[in-house]
Amino acid sequence: MTGKHKVKGNIHGKTRGVGKNERYVLMLYVAGLTPRSSQAIQSIKNTCDEYLAGRYEIEIVNINEDPSLARSEQIIAAPTLVKKLPLPLRRLIGDMTDRKKVLAGLDLVIKPQADEDRHDAS
Repeated sequence: MTGKHKVKGNIHGKTRGVGKNERYVLMLYVAGLTPRSSQAIQSIKNTCDEYLAGRYEIEIVNINEDPSLARSEQIIAAPTLVKKLPLPLRRLIGDMTDRKKVLAGLDLVIKPQADEDRHDAS
């Protein structure tokens, strides 16, 4: 992997979460093409395809090849996912396979259907 790569969301998958029309702009900082980096990239793509179908853009940055960008963005560990939009800006560091952590970091906490039904009945 060299430098920066952009990935745009496709139209497949289920759209869930808060702000269903909001566009997400994400940056994923990885350190080379290690198994951990590859796993982080695939996990984030899978999560975005399922929960943000057609509404996201990911820029993947290899900090080994662009260390000045990592410094300017104050990236101190990899992998790091930065949610630039929608605001507020959020950073997630470490295990990108923890889907609950990633969804919470993207402000996509999913409420159980039973809770929504109870609120509607009130």
